[in-house]
Amino acid sequence: MGVTLEQWYHQYGETGTREAVERYAAAYPHATVNVTWKPGDYDQTVLATLVTDAAPDVFEYANGPTIDMITGGQVADLTDLFGDALPDFNPALIERMTHEGKIWAIPQVIDMQLLIYRTSMLNEAGVAPPSTMDELVAAAGALTKGKVKGLFLGNDGGAGLMGPPMLRSVGLDLLTEEGEFGFDDPRSATAFGTLRSLFTSDHLLLGAPNDWFAPDALTQGLTAMQFTGLWALPAIASALGDDFGVLPWPAAMDGGLPNVTVGAYGTCISANSQHLDVAKDFAKWLWIDGTDKQSDFATTYGLHIPARQSLAGQAEALKHGPAAEAVTLAQRHGFAQNHLMWTPKCAASFNDMMSRIVKNGADPAAEVPALKRIVDAELNRVRTGR
Repeated sequence: MGVTLEQWYHQYGETGTREAVERYAAAYPHATVNVTWKPGDYDQTVLATLVTDAAPDVFEYANGPTIDMITGGQVADLTDLFGDALPDFNPALIERMTHEGKIWAIPQVIDMQLLIYRTSMLNEAGVAPPSTMDELVAAAGALTKGKVKGLFLGNDGGAGLMGPPMLRSVGLDLLTEEGEFGFDDPRSATAFGTLRSLFTSDHLLLGAPNDWFAPDALTQGLTAMQFTGLWALPAIASALGDDFGVLPWPAAMDGGLPNVTVGAYGTCISANSQHLDVAKDFAKWLWIDGTDKQSDFATTYGLHIPARQSLAGQAEALKHGPAAEAVTLAQRHGFAQNHLMWTPKCAASFNDMMSRIVKNGADPAAEVPALKRIVDAELNRVRTGR
């Protein structure tokens, strides 16, 4: 009897993606690959299932496996799969998926988040594309007219999305280069206070028909500027033609950095797979050797950047206009979406804090030290194994 592999994906929003991955799986010659498309809270489903006998052989996870999956022996070391192809992969993503010199996932495609604006709306208001945080806040006010709001950061006002970009805008990050808590600093209050001010300003779109990851607020004329993803550019171009431009999230002060958030789903292999060698071979066949499939997945159904840099340079969809500008922004101003040591508990506690600050007006001076205690305990737990 032949080998059967179980492969999981989260539910992608772009039309055609599910059919594409099913087509790839069907073309693999050495096993039957059953693709499962997981809607809902994919991350939590994976975490709960990996500790059971129902774990998939092959699965994707945002930015690669968590540190607990690695230290808990739940995922397989994939270092030996890359061979001569390793230098062709985006080095920031490889670093994000590496722990103790071993690579634990294969980057699939690069996603990025950036600020997109309606050129005609800015021109009509006499507003230049903002290059600083002060200019962005002023532009949001100037562009708010009647039912049209100046800026959209998600239906929660950016509480769940904009914390890391705001930290980078003031020269901080979630963790330091040494892996310690990164924003026990007065500048963090400035960063988070800006989001709170926007939330209460009446210049921020709240309660849009769809959330930040879809371009509807921008294309339907509900906002003049929106923080969203590169993947939305084809739909935006279809609706607006060339009436849009792309920007990094701006710096807020000297020492702060303009930034775009860069991430990638990574293919992981369950260490407990009954068909470990075949699962590894399938992952290599698809996401390392399968350059035609990688290019197809990155640029046919939405817009992403192939993880292999040689493919990114060949992609016609990324050579012109705002898409080409976005690729340049990712190269110049790209920051990893999160850090390997930033555990799910760190992320959940951070998001809870951001909600309290942005939506409820909690004082960052009290909230940040409380979060630091949680994060420090998590970092110690991971490092000591206790």
